[in-house]
Order: sequence, then C-alpha cells, then structure tokens
Amino acid sequence: MLHPVPCTLYAIFMSSIQVQLPDGSVREVPSGTTPLAIAESISPRLAQAALVARIRPLKAATVSATPGDGTEASMYGAENPHAERLIDLTTPLQEDVALELLTDKNPDALKVLRHSAAHVLATAVLELFPETKLGHGPATESGFFYDFWRPTPFTPEDLKLIEGRMAEVVARDEKFVREFEPRTEGLEKFRAGNDFMKVHFIEKFTQPGEDISLYRNGRFVDFCRGPHVPSTGRVKAVKVMSLSGAYWLGDEKNPQLQRIYGTAFFSKKDLDEYLEKLEDAKRRDHRRLGKDLELFTVSEEVGAGLPLWLPKGATIRRLLEEYILGLERERGYEHVYTPDIAKVDLYVRSGHWAHYHEDMFPPMELENEQMVLRPMNCPHHILIYESKLRSYRDLPVRLAELGTMYRYERSGALSGLSRVRCMTLNDAHIFCSPDQIKEEFSGVMKLVEQAYRDLGITQYSYRLSLRDPANKAKYVDNDEMWNLGERVLREALDALGLPYRESKGDAAFYGPKLDIQLADVMGHEETYSTVQVDFHLPSQFGLEYTGADGNRHRPVMIHRAIISTMERMVSYLIEMYAGAFPLWLAPVQAGLVPISERHHSYATKVRDVLQQAGFRVETDARNEKMNAKIRDFTLQKVPYVLVMGDKEESGNAVSVRTRGKGDQGAMPLEQFVTRAQQLVAGKSMEV
Repeated sequence: MLHPVPCTLYAIFMSSIQVQLPDGSVREVPSGTTPLAIAESISPRLAQAALVARIRPLKAATVSATPGDGTEASMYGAENPHAERLIDLTTPLQEDVALELLTDKNPDALKVLRHSAAHVLATAVLELFPETKLGHGPATESGFFYDFWRPTPFTPEDLKLIEGRMAEVVARDEKFVREFEPRTEGLEKFRAGNDFMKVHFIEKFTQPGEDISLYRNGRFVDFCRGPHVPSTGRVKAVKVMSLSGAYWLGDEKNPQLQRIYGTAFFSKKDLDEYLEKLEDAKRRDHRRLGKDLELFTVSEEVGAGLPLWLPKGATIRRLLEEYILGLERERGYEHVYTPDIAKVDLYVRSGHWAHYHEDMFPPMELENEQMVLRPMNCPHHILIYESKLRSYRDLPVRLAELGTMYRYERSGALSGLSRVRCMTLNDAHIFCSPDQIKEEFSGVMKLVEQAYRDLGITQYSYRLSLRDPANKAKYVDNDEMWNLGERVLREALDALGLPYRESKGDAAFYGPKLDIQLADVMGHEETYSTVQVDFHLPSQFGLEYTGADGNRHRPVMIHRAIISTMERMVSYLIEMYAGAFPLWLAPVQAGLVPISERHHSYATKVRDVLQQAGFRVETDARNEKMNAKIRDFTLQKVPYVLVMGDKEESGNAVSVRTRGKGDQGAMPLEQFVTRAQQLVAGKSMEV
C-alpha cells in the first residue's frame, strides 16, 4: 500500500519548529510546514521560482551530503537526518533547520532538474515501449542518462519518438509526488514485473522492515530517493543526445543495457548555447584534428593508448620540450636521464606499489628479478640525490627530466593523446631545506604562470588537493606530516595571493598538492600542472644533508610538473587553438606557392632563405592551380601562405596571405623574415 510522506495533524497543531533563513532571520512555524508554504509566506514570486530546498539541522553536528550527485548510493541510499541535504518543496519539516530555497540560479537546482528530466525520459520510454525494464537515471555533469533493458535495440528514429513523447510529458505538467511503500510490497511488485534492476537496487540500498521511497508522476512510478522539481512542466529545455550500450553491473555475462543520454537546462537559450559549445567542441576535438592535420595516429598493431607521433605532431612536441627545458635551465634545474623500468622493490620502498600497483603494468620476470615499467619518476630522482652526500650549501637541488612513464589505464578511459598508457612528463623534484620551501614554491608558480602566458592559456584555476583523513588505505597514516604539509601549502598560496579552492580526497598518497586545473571549451576541468610538498618520501629513503651545524638533517621534497605530459598538453593545445597554432608552435610556419613551373627556382630560393632564418616551410610544387594550393595550405591551418609569380620574383618579394586575415599584399622578403622572427621571439599569438 502506497502512502504519502507521513505528517500528522497532531504534530502540526501541538508543536512548532524554528526555521532559519539565509539572511539569518528565524521563523517559528508549525511542525510539518513545507518549504513551499514558507516560500509562499515570503513572496508569491519566490514560491513560483523555487525548485527545491536545502536544509541543515540546527541542533545536530552536520556533514555535507547533497543527494543527486549521480551515484547509486545518493539516489537510493538511506538519508542521513543529520546531513545537509536537498529535499522536495512539499517535504514536511519536522525539526529546527536552516532553510535555503533554490531557484534556477543555483547549480544544485540544475542537478535536480536533470534528474527529474531522467524520470521524464523513462516515462516516455515506458509509454512508447512498455516491454522495457528500468535501470537507473542519474544527473551527470553535462546532463543525465537512463539505463534500459529492452529485447529490441533502440534506433535513431526511436530516439526522435522518445524526445517527442518527452515534450508531451512536460506539457502534461504532472506533479512529482513522493510516496512510501513497505519494502516487501515493493520487492513483490517489481519482481512480478520482472524489473530485475529495480529489485537489485532495493535489495542493495534498503534494509528489511523499512519503507522504500518512490516517486510518481502521472502513472509512472520509480524507486528513487529524489529530490525532484515540483512537476514535469518545469523540465522545458530538454534534448535527447545519444545512445550507447553497457553490460548490467559491468559484467559481460549479464544482459546488455541501452543507455540513453540527454541534457536539460532551465531555458531554451541555455540549451542552445550548450549545443553550440558542443558543436565547437566537436570541431576542436584533438582526435579528429590530429588525423586531419597529420599530427598523430593510432594502430591496433601497437596497442591501445600508445599513439604514434607523425612528423608534424612530433615537431610540436619537440618545440614544447625545447621550450620548457630552456626555461628550466634558466632557473637552475639540472637535467637527468633515468631508465623506464626498475625493480619492483624500488616501488615497494617508495610506497607506490602499496598505493598504486593496480594502475601499474604487471611485473616482468627477468632472471631472478621482478622488473616493472615505472609509473612515476620520483624514486629514480631520489636515488640520484642520495648518490652522494649533500651539504646545506648544495641546496636546493633541482633535478628535472622529460621522464617517460607507463600506467595501466583501462581501455574505456583511453582517448587520443589526452588519456594514454605511455606518457612523457615534464617532471622535476626539488630537494630543499624546510626554510627554503616557500621560496622554491614561489619559483615554481612563477614558472607555471610564465609557461601558461607563453602558451596562451588563460582558463585555469588553483585547487588545493587534500587527503580524506578517514581513508587510511589510500593515504599514508601520519597526521603530523599531513597537517604540516597542508599548512605549508596554504601559507605559500596565501603569501602569493593566489585564489584557490580546497578539495578533500584528491591528494597524492604521500602528501597534499596544488593542482592547476585547465578548462576545455565545455568548461570541464582536468589537472595539468601540479606542485606537491612531500615530507614522506625523504623519510622513506632516509635522505639527508649536512647542515651548517655539522649535523645530519632531512630535506623536504617538492614534486612539480609545469606543462603536464607532452601527450596531454599537446591534446589541450590542439583543442584550444582548434589546430591553428601560433607561429612559434606551428609545425609548418609558411607554405610556399609558386604560381607556375617557371617560378619554382625562385620558390626554392625563398625556401632556403626562410630555412636559414630558422623557419619551417613547405613548398607545393604540384602541377595544380594556385587557388587549389592555397586552399590546401589553408585547410592545414598554416599561418602564412606565400605566393610567388613574376612580380614577386623581380622585386625579391612574396605575396603574403595570413591565416584568418586573407591576402595582405606583396612584401619584400627581407621585411617578411624580420617581422616573422619578431613574432616568434615574442611567443606572439598574432600572425
């Protein structure tokens, strides 16, 4: 038997609660009052705009736990009455709480809208294809999805029908109503309908003897904890995006599900802007551009996650490597080379084996030794540091390497250059005394900002990644060390005046770190640069230096990567520039177009002059029309196309076509060379 959220008249009339509003004011209302009623008492406009409420108990210790983050536990697990949480506007309030009414201005409300859109999707699917069985439908970072089992695969035509029916469900403006049902009755009902996935979720996330939470809109009922927006009519700007397959519970022995992806926004304008960004992201996709511009390729014969750099892509990589090596030399770094493999014992000693071995390749048996491809470079650099006794006068020791590493990324996570199994990191480790930490940290941050400035990177933010103290398995168990490391990093960041946010659970296993997050065209963030203060590994390896007092002291280790791995940074730059690299990074800086065969000798002369001046050029000597040659260089996003005919040859000049600007007219060759050299030297974004 279904019953609504319990709320007795006795409780309403015989008791009252206090509700604290965001402005700090407190209202005394009858127990059982809903957030919607409070919104109506404040303003009819607010009641109309409100979508969901956030509450925090005032009398209990609270922990942050916002449901609807896309995990099964958040959708189905038991609610924590002492947690800050989102609730429906119609949920009766039974205790003293801090209340916030969320409108379409709040990102958490968008997550709730998208989860509600998943229910609208499931409603439409069952109305059109009643034989379908339901999985789950969480909100995601960019929208939502719902997993279905159906004997017949969905088709693109089916997706169009589903989207049309979703519009009808939205137009019906059906209220989302939360109901409760005894667990035994719910299981019996879902088993009778052969809804094996719902049975699994109920058995996994609820306990015998308790009621289960269901949500109803019209005739559609789903096992769900919520919350939801008030009605389906609020889900106006929604679109079905794509379809994919996945095995139930990730096991290929189980039935194969069909996952329908969608997205939803508060307005059609926001949806249209998102779809435009999505098209722009497709246009910038480094995998497509990598193929079109002949930068890299992949081969099944080599293996997944192991890209092959083509000459043009290798040129970009080489330029990046030379650039960062030069900056590091200027700042006192010493460059080293270390092997790509080592004994397993080394990583046992460092702690990587205990904390990271699942992401490493399996060991190789070599005579009586177990060798493994390295996942990190730091143990190798530690051994270089301890190869001789160091004095305080030697510090800081800055060891840098373009170190190749190997990580066992799962096949489903691999993507072009951005997620690979073999990568070369712009790595370095600074060994310093404790009183040198802040100065060295400051030097690293200045290096990061110069590199980003020269590369034209502007969309980035700072994340202070901390441990989760409750996770003893993931992190080294040493509270004193962690507290010291976190304090030192905060002080260094505050001294530099850098804005940052904190993220619990994202630290390295041996210490806190500052991650520099870069955003792509869709606003998704990834870590590219990182700085870590490490008190643990120097202790693990017993590192020492002789102090001014003649005694032995323990150095501090700073791990840092300025421009990430070559693979990931090149993938980012391809997408940021949409393949149109600035002049200093372009694999081909000038394309030479002789108008006819008799101009080939002059084109050769121009090529020799440009190459001697340090430029990378290509000559198109094909028996093709001039416009066809110009078009091909334009499609390859070459910064300059230089056209040469009788007039140019007689005046020792070139006719310059600039990427994005078109025909700039004739220019003396010497003048062109001087101007282009200035742009390269200044790392200019202009051409």
